Amino acid sequence: MSFPRQQARTQRFTIGVPRNFQVSPEGDRVTFLRGRHGTDKATCLWQYLPDTGALTLLADPTALGADDENLPPEERARRERMREHGGGIVSYTVDDAFTRAVFTLSGRVFYVDLVGDDSDPRELPVAAPAVDPRISPAGERVAYVHKGAVRVIDIVDNGDEDRDRLLVEPHGENVTWGLADLVSAEEMNRMRGFWWSPDGASLAVSRVDESDVNRWFVGDPNRPDQESQPLRYPAAGTANPDVRLAVITVPSPVAYRRDGRPEPTPIEWDREELPYLPTVGWTSGPDGNATLVFTAQSRDQGTLALFSADPATGLVSRTRTESDDVWVELMPGVPDFTASGEPVWIGRENGTGERRVYVGDKVISGDSYVRAVVGVDGDRVLFAASPAGRPGDQSLWLADTRQGTCAPVELPEGADDGHGGLRAGRLRGDTLVLQHRSMDFNGVRTYVVRNASTETRRSYGEIESVAEVPELPEPRVTTWLAGERKIPTALVLPSWYREGEAPLPVLMAPYGGPHAQRVLNARGAYLSSQWFAEQGFAVLIADGRGTPGVGVEWEQAVHHDLADPVLDDQVEALEDAARRFDHLDTSRVGIHGWSFGGYLAALAVLRRPDVFHAAVAGAPVIDWTLYDTHYTERYLGLPQEQEEVYAGSSLLSDAAKLERPLMLVHGLIDDNVVFAHTQRMSEALLAAGRPHTVLPLAGVTHSPSDPVTAENLLLLQVDFLKQNLKDGQGA
Repeated sequence: MSFPRQQARTQRFTIGVPRNFQVSPEGDRVTFLRGRHGTDKATCLWQYLPDTGALTLLADPTALGADDENLPPEERARRERMREHGGGIVSYTVDDAFTRAVFTLSGRVFYVDLVGDDSDPRELPVAAPAVDPRISPAGERVAYVHKGAVRVIDIVDNGDEDRDRLLVEPHGENVTWGLADLVSAEEMNRMRGFWWSPDGASLAVSRVDESDVNRWFVGDPNRPDQESQPLRYPAAGTANPDVRLAVITVPSPVAYRRDGRPEPTPIEWDREELPYLPTVGWTSGPDGNATLVFTAQSRDQGTLALFSADPATGLVSRTRTESDDVWVELMPGVPDFTASGEPVWIGRENGTGERRVYVGDKVISGDSYVRAVVGVDGDRVLFAASPAGRPGDQSLWLADTRQGTCAPVELPEGADDGHGGLRAGRLRGDTLVLQHRSMDFNGVRTYVVRNASTETRRSYGEIESVAEVPELPEPRVTTWLAGERKIPTALVLPSWYREGEAPLPVLMAPYGGPHAQRVLNARGAYLSSQWFAEQGFAVLIADGRGTPGVGVEWEQAVHHDLADPVLDDQVEALEDAARRFDHLDTSRVGIHGWSFGGYLAALAVLRRPDVFHAAVAGAPVIDWTLYDTHYTERYLGLPQEQEEVYAGSSLLSDAAKLERPLMLVHGLIDDNVVFAHTQRMSEALLAAGRPHTVLPLAGVTHSPSDPVTAENLLLLQVDFLKQNLKDGQGA
């Protein structure tokens, strides 16, 4: 089997890797999702006992009749935002005591007992199709969304006719309750729209009104028998959805019959000043009373505020404000709270320095690049950070706020440590699930460490990954910090290439934009690049300004200019590589990328044809006025106020400059970077008389998941690049 086909059918070798871990309060049980083998898209739910190593299959979607072709539109949209191309059980929730788990399959809801001998999944008689079911903290009820309404069902059937109860429903065609809008999910990583209170007595629920949002249509010309699908898309400078928040009491069936549907208690804040709602959650104070907590952000993203609210009265108070003259980054995992009620936060030290982890007003993180708070268990905080000067690594740190200690989390003794790498984890009940990626081995290794904070009594087990091993030579990678700006850079050479042989054409393979790195200390980051190298290229990857991992100033260097800094850094990395290595033929330089990387590839041949000689641009953003509000306005501001800024980052006005071969690749039903980007670029190039290639992908969203399409797309890219980077053609 070819590597492109293998990579496509294994979803980049992610199928079979354990994920979505939950840990019991005592730490003696761990649940997770994983397929049965490396191409099994029907993801199953498993339970692992670290003390014995016993592994139990809790739920097999195939046995339950899952049909991933028959998903509710809301669930399909959620998966697109999550970049979830798998099937079966893609998410689940558990109760606090770890007695039950709940999940959805094809709009049906199931629960499974996690204790006892009777562990067969059971279907709940919900109003179908159901979306995003979530079990209550006590495990007796499940809330879910049905056609934009929030409902709750009791798990135990007591014969009550009101076992399944409607809590709140939309009034208006463009209104939904309990679902995240496109921008919240795509750009703020808020995938949900309702949250159980700690006592299970109430739900915080978001209400979304998209009436004023642009109505676009996404259709597949390959299916003329099907109507185009309407899409509410808030493009830069246009109206966002009206997002509100309310608390709803969850009544018993008796109270529901007696009093009817509960009236939502609105949670009011200044939405004119702070219209975005990035996070919602709950915390319990020392008195045991639950408090609603949420963050709200200004449209220019220069202000992020933390609020607390009384769920009974809706009374709101602002407890923290983070401000930045450029933008405030939304950091994963915060806000959170320790058992003693202290807030856990990530903010810039002294308002202008690097980001630090705070507990209350005290900094607990050291001199490193903070990436996320991974979790809070009691008074311990687990966070992820990159060591200073090593942006390609990610370490875990465990801080004990009671003891005042903070130390890096080491791999258990006897585990294959590798050299640095990427580490992620989940902590509960002094049990740590630790995942490790490294250049020293394929895939991901998952360790379950018991007594994680006790050096003398630590023990561990390993949850097996059944992901396939790439049919590819071991990546031949050299990494360094390039040029005066010390740009994280990697060079990937063919396994067969020997020093002294003819110089190789260069293929640059960047993403190059915010929120993504490609130069990482993990073998899996270079698989595609190694395959391209085997076809006869020296593949060069550079994470220039705008990418994470280096520092706040580095990220904010693209403010009001998404073109010049990122392109300049690709050129600087290439020039530095050419000085270091004599086997790069810089008269033949190609570039390819997807999404922001596609934008960067097209930008390169349009504005620096003296350096770049051919480009493949996949799903590129061409005109930033066509991209969404929260992402675009963070970097470029409002188009009504920053016309020159938008013009400087747009590629349409550069069409007449094209003098190098350019292939544009785009999914026709992409609802993130809509096909209009490529269509408008092609029209501008045609009007300017500039030859180019357009490859439209029927039935494909933002990235292809069909194995045949994905395989042939790689082969077509290689053929295009080889033909246009022949000897002398780039001179």
